[in-house]
Amino acid sequence: MRIADTMITPPVTVPPGASARQAARRMETEAVGCVLVAEHDTLHGIVTDRDLALRVLSTGTDPQTPVSEIMSVPVVTVDVADELEAAYRAFRRAGVRRLPILDGDRLVGLLTVDDLFLDVLHRLSDVLGPVSWSALRESNRRPGPGSTPAETTWSAR
Repeated sequence: MRIADTMITPPVTVPPGASARQAARRMETEAVGCVLVAEHDTLHGIVTDRDLALRVLSTGTDPQTPVSEIMSVPVVTVDVADELEAAYRAFRRAGVRRLPILDGDRLVGLLTVDDLFLDVLHRLSDVLGPVSWSALRESNRRPGPGSTPAETTWSAR
C-alpha cells in the first residue's frame, strides 16, 4: 500500500507570518493537533499543540509571535509515492507523531501515527473477520444423529 492511499489531504496549513494564536485557533477550528507552516505549497516547518504549550504558554511568549519563530524545523517528511512501510520506518527513526507528505518539493498531505493505527486495525479486521466467522460456524455445529466424537466440533462453553 502506498502513502497516497492513507494520507490526509489537504493538510491544514498556516503561513509563516501567522501568529501562534492564529495557529492555535486554526487547530481548534479544524480539530487537529498540528498545523504545517507552508507558503505556496512549500513546507517551512510544523507547529504542534505541544509546541504551543512549551514554546509559548509555558515561557510567557507573546501569542502574537509569528509561527516562524516557534515552529519545529527541520521537518521529517516522506514522499507521496513511497510505500507505507517507509512511513513506518520514518516514525520509528524520528520519534515523531506526524509526517508531512511531499510530492517532490510540494506539500500534498499529512500522515499521522493515528492514521497508521487505523490502517493496522483495518488490516487485522480483514484477516480476523473471516477467521472469526469460520470459528463461530464451527462452534455452533451440533452433533447430528449417528455422528462420532471425531466428527463433532465441540465449543468451549
